[in-house]
Amino acid sequence: MNEAGKKPKAVVVGGSIAGLSCAHALILAGWDVVVLEKSCAPPSGSPTGAGLGLDPLAQQLIESWLGPPGLLHKASMPLTIDQDQATDSEKKISSTLTRDENFNFRAAHWADLHGLLSNALPQDIFCWGHLFLSFCSSDDKTCVEVKTKVIETGKIIKIVGNLLVAADGCLSSIRRSFLPDLKLRYSGYCAWRGILDFSDNDNSEAIMGIRRAYPDLGTCLYFDLASGTHCVLYELLNKRINWIWYVNQPEPELKGNSVTMKVSSDMIEKMHEEAEKVWVPELARVMKETKEPFINVIYDCDPLEQLFWDNVVLIGDAAHPTTPHGVRSTNMSIVDAAVLGECLKKWGVANLHSALTEYQSIRLPVVSKQVLHSRRVGRIKQGLILPDRKPFDPQTATPEDCQELQQKNMPFFADVRSVVDLHLPFPMEHTCWQPALGALFIYNIQ
Repeated sequence: MNEAGKKPKAVVVGGSIAGLSCAHALILAGWDVVVLEKSCAPPSGSPTGAGLGLDPLAQQLIESWLGPPGLLHKASMPLTIDQDQATDSEKKISSTLTRDENFNFRAAHWADLHGLLSNALPQDIFCWGHLFLSFCSSDDKTCVEVKTKVIETGKIIKIVGNLLVAADGCLSSIRRSFLPDLKLRYSGYCAWRGILDFSDNDNSEAIMGIRRAYPDLGTCLYFDLASGTHCVLYELLNKRINWIWYVNQPEPELKGNSVTMKVSSDMIEKMHEEAEKVWVPELARVMKETKEPFINVIYDCDPLEQLFWDNVVLIGDAAHPTTPHGVRSTNMSIVDAAVLGECLKKWGVANLHSALTEYQSIRLPVVSKQVLHSRRVGRIKQGLILPDRKPFDPQTATPEDCQELQQKNMPFFADVRSVVDLHLPFPMEHTCWQPALGALFIYNIQ
């Protein structure tokens, strides 16, 4: 409570997974929360969107926020296997490069996870259709005023809180206000992606074929590598297959504040033609039968030097834009939110600077290494140049080369599970936080 006996208030800009996770964590920490989201309503049905891989710690945190046990389990599919394989584009055959059968992730559709997190929150905290415009902090840094526009009416309103949380994605306008010269780094490739819904015909030739070619679909995260390119494939709940195909190319020109490109029918047709040249026929057919595939331009950012300024803090992709190859973006956002909530709960609004300092000291060393590792893995799988090794060729790679492809090589990956139930032998306020504890932050799940 603040001096007036009222709960402290946080304004969260961004209503995607990071923003919703932050709302859960801050409410549990005793804060009032307002979530500003420019979309005019929550997503309905199953719109075009991304599949997500959730690690064990993220799963536990989400389950702790949802209340009734098992909701996440029912809304996701197991990913118990992490497999990299090589495709010979000429012979149209595949061979296993490396396989980890103790992966223990789960796969969810973005819209399904968003619905779970959103429905478990008080609905009066959401301001849908509110476009963030600007903010300013009070002279004594005890409050921040956020200006937003109601898209439907054009009305400008002001909301005052003690803390502003930037969960507004990799193109964060809030981050830009502090780091105006910071530029995202183009990875050198874009990603075609899509979700094939086969709920109406699960015995089609395309589905039976893809299950023959990828027999562990339903439990496996497949990484299929050809020369200078790779594809990701896994199954989602409700008979959907998620695929992502990374293609090396010059940086395209983006329009608007989005890293997603609209595609024409000609672009899609050319993609189908190239898929038939590169991939086994079963995978190329899945791509061809997918409705409304789209392109993400892949960016990341060199690690930031700080994650907060006065009473403004960055979480999720606003804090650490990352390439997707380490399956980290969503997981980092969820842990960011949990750590921020615990720090705010520990220090209280009267010691906001200490809370944000501790959040930063816990998360920054971890996410920095994970961003750089994801960048490296992406360049390896795309056959791009790295200073310390030759371009990766899946047809001639040694077993030692292939081991570097595994997800479990992600910094701090192996420790995630163990700390959930860890009890430190000393109080938090005397802890010298090591980077590992940032990935393994102790979150007491009740």
